[in-house]
Amino acid sequence: MKRKLSAAIVAALATAAIAGGAYAAKGAAENDALAIAGSKVGLAQAIAAAEQHVGGKATKAEFEQSKGQWVFDVEVVKDARVVMDVKVDATTGKVLAATEDKADHDDENDQD
Repeated sequence: MKRKLSAAIVAALATAAIAGGAYAAKGAAENDALAIAGSKVGLAQAIAAAEQHVGGKATKAEFEQSKGQWVFDVEVVKDARVVMDVKVDATTGKVLAATEDKADHDDENDQD
């Protein structure tokens, strides 16, 4: 009887720990999104800077922390075949980096 009770307690504690970790992770992600309120640059400005810098069209943009600072990570398609990841400083609006996204480059070999 004691063994069954102990197993039930361990199972309940493990479930609570997993659920608590998932809830904490969700809360942290929601708080990161609220950080954009302190940004001096808006999403539209960051996208425009990225598109102008690369000479393409934005397909996706995210607000995230990179190396301790808030940036917009904008995915831009250039020449209809090259995908670029462009990091834009959320305070100044300046492009920090633009690199080719190799992971999205091999989509031509995908089969539908």
